[in-house]
Amino acid sequence: MTRSLVPLPSIEVPLPKASTCYPPPFDRLVAGRHKRKLGDHFGLKNFGINFTILEPGAVSALAHHHSLQDEFIYVLEGHPTLILGGQEHRLEPGDCCGFPAGRGIAAQLVNHSEHPASFLEIGDRTAGDEAVYPHDDLKAVQSSDGCWRFTHKDGRPY
Repeated sequence: MTRSLVPLPSIEVPLPKASTCYPPPFDRLVAGRHKRKLGDHFGLKNFGINFTILEPGAVSALAHHHSLQDEFIYVLEGHPTLILGGQEHRLEPGDCCGFPAGRGIAAQLVNHSEHPASFLEIGDRTAGDEAVYPHDDLKAVQSSDGCWRFTHKDGRPY
């Protein structure tokens, strides 16, 4: 549902009621992440944009990769660390990176600094996507309604 068709500061887009859709115990791993869903706020259907702030010590997500959906990040403020396929890259404002679907290379951002970091996350909304978390007993499948369903890697529900 479109909530706004007028420009506004991104910080004014409300935070979602739930801070994550990860099941326990993974939900607590993203404490300190504040994600404003800009694409949802404006009713975008083909791609999503999140304005995300990571407090010191926070992570963007569990390390993961997608089967069908491409992702892209653009750093606005601070110095988050991109962990990409096991290698660490310290980022600064203006840095960006794209993550093509289907490559099997896990990524996540971690804020090792003493100051908040902010960035844009952009991704498409290709139906039927799956997210794989190689370091955790977690798998996510996107249902036809766009919601993510989490299971153990063997398919047992959380």
